[in-house]
Amino acid sequence: MKDKMYAPKAKETIRSLVGPSKPDESLSKKVVKGGFWVFTLRGFSHLFGIARLMILARILAPSDFGLMGTALLVMATLEAFSQTGFQPALVQKKEDIKEYLNTAWTVLILRGIILFAILYFVAPYAANFFNEPAAKSIIRVSGFSILLQAFANIGIIYLYKELEFNKQFVYESSGIFTDFLVATFAAFTLKSVWALVFGSLAGNLVRCIVSYIIHPYKPRLNLELGKTRELFGYGKWILGSRILVFTGAQIDKICVGRLLGAASLGFYGMAYQISDIPATEITYVIGRVAFPAYSKIQDHRVRLQQAYFQITRLTIAISVPIAIGVVFLASDFTRIFLGEKWLPMVPAMQLFAGAGLIKSIVSTGGPLFAGSGRPNFGFYIQLIRGLIMIVGIYPLTIHMGIPGAALCVILSVVGMFIIWYPLSQNIAQASWDKYANTLGLPLFSSLFMAGGIYLSRSYWNPIQQPLILAMSVFIGISVISILTYIAVMYILQLYYHDFDIVSDIRLVYKYLVVK
Repeated sequence: MKDKMYAPKAKETIRSLVGPSKPDESLSKKVVKGGFWVFTLRGFSHLFGIARLMILARILAPSDFGLMGTALLVMATLEAFSQTGFQPALVQKKEDIKEYLNTAWTVLILRGIILFAILYFVAPYAANFFNEPAAKSIIRVSGFSILLQAFANIGIIYLYKELEFNKQFVYESSGIFTDFLVATFAAFTLKSVWALVFGSLAGNLVRCIVSYIIHPYKPRLNLELGKTRELFGYGKWILGSRILVFTGAQIDKICVGRLLGAASLGFYGMAYQISDIPATEITYVIGRVAFPAYSKIQDHRVRLQQAYFQITRLTIAISVPIAIGVVFLASDFTRIFLGEKWLPMVPAMQLFAGAGLIKSIVSTGGPLFAGSGRPNFGFYIQLIRGLIMIVGIYPLTIHMGIPGAALCVILSVVGMFIIWYPLSQNIAQASWDKYANTLGLPLFSSLFMAGGIYLSRSYWNPIQQPLILAMSVFIGISVISILTYIAVMYILQLYYHDFDIVSDIRLVYKYLVVK
């Protein structure tokens, strides 16, 4: 009885935070607000993610992160080869999607149950494959996350389709905050890999619950084969791309875990998480907003083209200095924030920073291809990446260890870059010099930033200071380098008017208006 009394109040509390929907709101306003909330969500996510990382890295061993990485790899393998592609298909549809939701939800639940059962039975074999017997129970317990994700309310697809990212912020941040609290508390009490497992499960459980509070749609089990086939007609390309994304993004981790062990996988996974994600963060933020917006203006070719180049220029201007900063500050960051035991991962971090920069540029094509109804283009790009990884990962890992695996990642994203240009040009219809001009100023300005980092560290070495002071010095050097980059960019833009970031930000939203 009490549950029934409190449930409406809980719904009203959360809905009051996000506010009512406005169906008559213009697309431009939705994009602006969507971009703000996506950026806020990513900031929130990384604030707690970095805090979680720093706390757990000092309490747990690299092998603990490797064991959790093993479980995540097994789950990612099953999920990649069973993707339906229904969510992107529903977002891309221009007509009303309500009649498709129950079928999509039913298929996702069936898929989740099947994957959970497979995961439970393959856990012993996966543990033997990685030569980590302790991974068996971790894989089985972690599998409950798949079930929780499957039973989430399919109605949250509307939050993405209608650019209601303020509501999605509540949905995602609830899980992030719960994961942080549970994992941190468990790390102090258990001091084992189970802190990571329990944190992940708790976060997914809270997301599942909040999904039914945040959106009024109430799904029910219903399977219509005609609608399933229709959704899969679009989703098959997403399935193919996801399999290739998995091959390109996870086969290196599988190889490292199998050949070098859980501790090396822990180093490798941590290096990837720290260095690759910041460089591609702006792509994620813009892509989350750009894909549904591109879908809405896919028939307005000129506006679509103009928006794409503004977005690409903005992406490069932010990604380049982040990558350069990671390369020059990786060693100091590791010593100060994670501890000496994590230093073996520094070379991989620096290589991943370069790979992340290239990937952030290539990733601008993803929302363009999917939003304009050409998901096969994304498939071709991922195909190149996957083939290079399959050919190169084993010999490079055997002969060079962790740095060799990271080098293979760079080679694969270079292959993606080579094919990205003609495919994006097919839609953008622009000459090569327009692409080249987007990269020149950020690279030139980043050279000055790198010089600023070098000079700052020469006179003010954070490694020689006590921990708190070292952290403050590191942050100070980072701020100086950022200000140097901004100052040089500002000066250059006075003479090179085609590259104006402030105008780019404004025009990104202007070009996404459907009049």
